[in-house]
Amino acid sequence: MNWYLHLKYLHLTCVALTFISFSLRGYWMLTENALLRHPLARTVPHIIDAILLTTGISLVVMFYNGVFTQPWLLLKLGGLLLYIILGALALRYGRTRPRRVISLIGAWLTFFCIIAIARYRAFITF
Repeated sequence: MNWYLHLKYLHLTCVALTFISFSLRGYWMLTENALLRHPLARTVPHIIDAILLTTGISLVVMFYNGVFTQPWLLLKLGGLLLYIILGALALRYGRTRPRRVISLIGAWLTFFCIIAIARYRAFITF
């Protein structure tokens, strides 16, 4: 059984699910929908993100000597931290609606930058 393919496809599935769940919660934030505060909307994304992070770490451990040996992995890690901060501002900590909207858009752009970094990692060097 090829564990790499299983981990990779689970990781990619979680990437899609995390984007969908974040976008849905962003839509609920914009429309001020009460579903944003539903217990499932508050727990399921954390489960998806935990699986996403676990599979990502597993893939790094399997094929690389660590995050610090690959420049593209460092960029992804930095992008992930920025995505988390912007997502938290968009969905929870942004005090005004314009700040939340700007944070939501910034989180989406950061997400797509992370995808581009993963896709074109061979071209990233320091």
